[in-house]
Amino acid sequence: MRQGWLARFVAGRYLHSRRSHSVINLITGVSAVAVAVPVAAMIILLSVFNGFDGMIRTMFSHFDPDILISPARGKTFEPDSLLQTVNATQGVGQTSLFLDETALLVYGDRQFIATVRGVDSLFAQVIPIEAAVDLGEYMPWFGDMPRALVGRGVAYNLALNYTFEEPLRLFAPRRGGSFSSLLPLDNFRTGSLQASGVFTLDAQTDGEYIVVPLDFARRVFDYPCRVSGVMVRLAEGASVERTVATLQNSLGSDYTVKDRFQQKASLYRIMASEKWGIFFIVLMVLLISSCAVVGSLAMLIIDKRDDIATLSVMGAPAALVRRIFVAHAMLVSMLGAVGGLLLGLAVCYAQQRLGLVPMPAQSFLVRSYPVEVRLWDVALVAATFTTLNFLIIRLTASIMLRR
Repeated sequence: MRQGWLARFVAGRYLHSRRSHSVINLITGVSAVAVAVPVAAMIILLSVFNGFDGMIRTMFSHFDPDILISPARGKTFEPDSLLQTVNATQGVGQTSLFLDETALLVYGDRQFIATVRGVDSLFAQVIPIEAAVDLGEYMPWFGDMPRALVGRGVAYNLALNYTFEEPLRLFAPRRGGSFSSLLPLDNFRTGSLQASGVFTLDAQTDGEYIVVPLDFARRVFDYPCRVSGVMVRLAEGASVERTVATLQNSLGSDYTVKDRFQQKASLYRIMASEKWGIFFIVLMVLLISSCAVVGSLAMLIIDKRDDIATLSVMGAPAALVRRIFVAHAMLVSMLGAVGGLLLGLAVCYAQQRLGLVPMPAQSFLVRSYPVEVRLWDVALVAATFTTLNFLIIRLTASIMLRR
């Protein structure tokens, strides 16, 4: 205990006292800066990835439900008995039926193949779709006339007029019928409706979907009583994992029950892989920058050879001498690490408040790079850096101070 206090005291004196060689002062300062820069970069990069993760989760919450129930085999099913079971399950707040099918859209002289999602009257209570409406409004019916909410990418490909005056026509192949080359239009079921608005989410979603009333979709696609799945909004305070497990046990193997993460599992896995890939790349840079601390330690040991000899004559054990120089190098590293953490947090705060770095593309929902600082990431960076740096410094001191 006394040796530890003495080692820190002498290391502090070496750090603050005027040395005979100003080059060691310069190397010590460079070492601290070399540590601070990659630490700050790691905090900033991880926070940016967290910001994108939060932004994507928010975007998907405007179109993907908390829980999605779909058939394990086939495309559609009759929902009557299943819906009773789902609504009676603890943790389920609201449910909505939907039907997804592909159709050819025709608007003026433009054509585009899109996924048509037919939704019931409870859709807006399960999915906050109004928050994603960029132009017009979400109005599935105007009197007894059906209306469509069109994705921004689909609207772009159709050159959809913002006044929505011309009707949008849908063509879907007849199921189970034979193809006639003489009367090709007889091979399709058709429907016509006005667009009520345009929604903007991610490029994949709003470039693929349009939303129409469920009754209209059932008529066009000839599915009188069938749906593609059930969207579930959780009750307030309900556990996602527990509700998913309960629904899966109640519905059996004929249906798949997925939470929001499982619905986009591949995307989230890619984002996590990219985040930790960047973490390890910057960690390698941090390890290389630790060489500056090692150089500073080596120069100090050479400069203090007379002090080492004096301590040895006075009976100081070799372990104490090593602890002095390890403590000094760790102080330099900690000064750099703390400075890097403060710098990284300051940059993240400025980006959150002021949006200093704008997004290079105009198609995103935010104007500047999103940033979200998470305490776990800060703790991980600090713990990883401290552990690795201590091991490197300890090894260097042991090699250079052998007796």
